[in-house]
Amino acid sequence: MHAPCYRNCGSRGSRCRFAWSHNSWTPSRGGPLKMELLAIVSLPLRKIKTLRETLREKNLLNSFLEQEAYRLSKNDSKIATLPLRNHLDIAYVGVITIGTPPQEFRVVFDTGSANLWVPSTTCKSPACRTHNAFNPQNSLSYGEVGKPISIVYGSGIFRGFLGSDTVRIGNLVSPKQSFGLSLVESGFDFVPFDGILGLSFPSIAFKDTIPIFDNLWSHGALSEPVFAFYLSKNKSEGSVVMFGGVDHRYYQGELNWVPVSETRYWKISMNHISMNGNVVACPCGCHAIVDTGTSLIYGPTEQVTNIHKLMKAKPQSSEYAVSCDAIRTLPPVIFNINGIDYPLPPQAYITKVRALGIPNIGHVTRGVESRYQSNWILGDVFLRQYFSVFDRKNKRIGLAPAV
Repeated sequence: MHAPCYRNCGSRGSRCRFAWSHNSWTPSRGGPLKMELLAIVSLPLRKIKTLRETLREKNLLNSFLEQEAYRLSKNDSKIATLPLRNHLDIAYVGVITIGTPPQEFRVVFDTGSANLWVPSTTCKSPACRTHNAFNPQNSLSYGEVGKPISIVYGSGIFRGFLGSDTVRIGNLVSPKQSFGLSLVESGFDFVPFDGILGLSFPSIAFKDTIPIFDNLWSHGALSEPVFAFYLSKNKSEGSVVMFGGVDHRYYQGELNWVPVSETRYWKISMNHISMNGNVVACPCGCHAIVDTGTSLIYGPTEQVTNIHKLMKAKPQSSEYAVSCDAIRTLPPVIFNINGIDYPLPPQAYITKVRALGIPNIGHVTRGVESRYQSNWILGDVFLRQYFSVFDRKNKRIGLAPAV
């Protein structure tokens, strides 16, 4: 049964976290990718505890959200605003180096942004003192750019300046790579990463800069202009980001290709979202951003609330909760993308967590409104189930069940 086209779409015992938040397929002409396993550069990613989980365990989540809402209410016409980024829910990090000799940094490989930035040794914010910071004076290959830059994220602020240096991702080398160096960071105090490496399109990068993937591509460092993610479901180890090709061992069946609908973010068209054969959200089609930098699934508040109600999830402070027993009875949530169903079983969208000293407490994230209310964000909850390939040349995303 299909719901009419109006916007009304988005247990007992121990409680469980529910990994959601408010906030027509045509074959690609690009053809199949050339797969050269030896040309693929793979970098291990580590699954870490998100800032949301850390703050929840310390009973600080609500106060943090209130504080950041106040900080981010100020307008600044000089700031590049990326309202879809929310570092509260980033869960996978990898290691890169910058400079000569190399200085090491833990970064998020983020398809929801296009810039690379790390802390600077001249940054005085408390967050910079607890993370690795880049020292330009210790690098023989550093070039001063000096242009001031600012970014507002979903729950943090970055202000700094542009620099240029050699950046290494595994054995990939990006010479004279522009990157941001922070002077002020707000809201990044507890995050388990030093910076962010954006993998989205150049149109949302800092003005007059070339994102690192485009730099590698233009220098002929990649066999194919693609990168791919395998995110492990349960282990902290085992996740991988790969550049220049696709390793077939990480997925089952064939890749289904989805054209990108807008070359800013990795945005695709989605047909509808259903449960038990009924459309429960996105009834007339909608857009979704495939985002490795967000651990949850975000959608319009009204539609996500409708899904919460169908699952009998109960509001609990800034989040929702359901019974962990519901894992045995709740249906999968099915995302139909280009006519193909991508089901998420309850084991994927409900996670047992410990909160306030009580074991097996589960929370359903309430989510936030933004000026991109009609977009969904398919974060790591979705991407743990589906291996994802990002094909820049043909502007498409490939999805297949992860092993």
